[in-house]
Amino acid sequence: MSSAFHPQEAAFFNKEETNLLHTIGRAADAIGVKARVVGGYVRDKLLDRPNKDADIVCEGDGILLAHEVSKAFTPRPKVAFFKAFGTAQIRLPNGFEVEFVGARKESYRGESRKPDIENGSFEEDEARRDFTINALSIPLGKDAPLHVFDPFGGLEDLKNGIIRTPLDPDTTFSDDPLRAMRAARFAAQLDFDIDPETRAAMKRTAPRLKIVSQERITDELNKIILSPRPSVGFIHLYDTGLLEQFFPQLPALAGVEMVEGKGHKDNFYHTLQVLDNVAARSGNLWLRWAAILHDIAKPATKKFEPGKGWTFHGHDAVGERMVPKIFKALKLPLGEPMKYVAKLVGLHLRPISLSKEDITDSAMRRLLVDAGEDLEDLMMLCESDITSKNEAKVRRYLQNFALVKERLVEVEAKDTMRAWQPPLSGDDIMQLFGLSPGREVGTLKQAVRDAILDGVIANTREAAEAYVRGIVEEQKSV
Repeated sequence: MSSAFHPQEAAFFNKEETNLLHTIGRAADAIGVKARVVGGYVRDKLLDRPNKDADIVCEGDGILLAHEVSKAFTPRPKVAFFKAFGTAQIRLPNGFEVEFVGARKESYRGESRKPDIENGSFEEDEARRDFTINALSIPLGKDAPLHVFDPFGGLEDLKNGIIRTPLDPDTTFSDDPLRAMRAARFAAQLDFDIDPETRAAMKRTAPRLKIVSQERITDELNKIILSPRPSVGFIHLYDTGLLEQFFPQLPALAGVEMVEGKGHKDNFYHTLQVLDNVAARSGNLWLRWAAILHDIAKPATKKFEPGKGWTFHGHDAVGERMVPKIFKALKLPLGEPMKYVAKLVGLHLRPISLSKEDITDSAMRRLLVDAGEDLEDLMMLCESDITSKNEAKVRRYLQNFALVKERLVEVEAKDTMRAWQPPLSGDDIMQLFGLSPGREVGTLKQAVRDAILDGVIANTREAAEAYVRGIVEEQKSV
């Protein structure tokens, strides 16, 4: 273990940041405690990555230090603190957040989901850090030089792009199993490699992840999904067996089965490619989730048909029904985000199927109505789903898909169908034709909807009334 100061490494702070750190140092001196800025803030400054918050560790009372620091600002920021955890936070006028905590040591024991936490020294606090690149710190004091303290060789790992634990990786991951997921997350966020010994320990300790709450697991998973290239993190999760612990439906997509010399694509790696394609176009978390789940029902619908090959009939509809169960299991929000993802999963084959046939206005209208305000997101998902090792095939599909997008624009401009509702509601039908609530009303309302979408009648109330009147009169004459 190295314990070297690196004064040259602290030159990256601008004047405002230097003043802030010296202000915290003076406050620590005033109440007689030692303090350091630690972890992600130091790491990100060295990597020239943006960071909107900083963690301050002190050998003493972190809440007391936060109150002392807040006195130095006008207007004085409010101190939000959690006495049971010994943590405090202040938000500065420029929006920058600073969190304070006393140095500690913590670990999970047995099958407990909650860590045991004790007060500790700087050395113990640094040793409990997840990775060497997060164990970097800068001691603070009144006008003290801002030198980077590097107890575990984190600067060298930053330089080489390596994720490595400060101590024995089995101990590090056993103490907090979520750190194994964090390794995959940092690899995806920073485009770093994971040290081979660290990665091997991730695999050995993977079953221990089950003692961690699903909320914490899902929070890490979403950070991986929001990274620039999420597939990097997912491949680490898959290869180490971590993914199987909490999301078995996704690794179930992996593998290629051969029958009569015919095989299907590996749907796990295809899904990751679609996810990366979406991530390159959009930062929308839930659109990325739709990419993850768009083929989730393929294992359940897979069938080999002699003379035809592998089919996955209905995987869109089955996948749509699987979304609520997966969201519930992963403790994801069950409101609008879930409905949005389920909708895109259920519709993801529609635009691609239109590119393979003569495109009718009726088909375009139905897609516009069913997708509604989510049409652009659906089209982005579908375009991202066009993957193949055959570049000519991809170009052909993309050309056909471009035609679909052109026709959608034309039909939308002509018919204004987005967010459309039939001009006759169920209440209108009951009032106009003296009907009671029941199946007949629903059937008539659907008939109006289909007639307009198929271009049989105009999209007007008058045409709809006349159409329903004709159906009702025909039924009376039978």
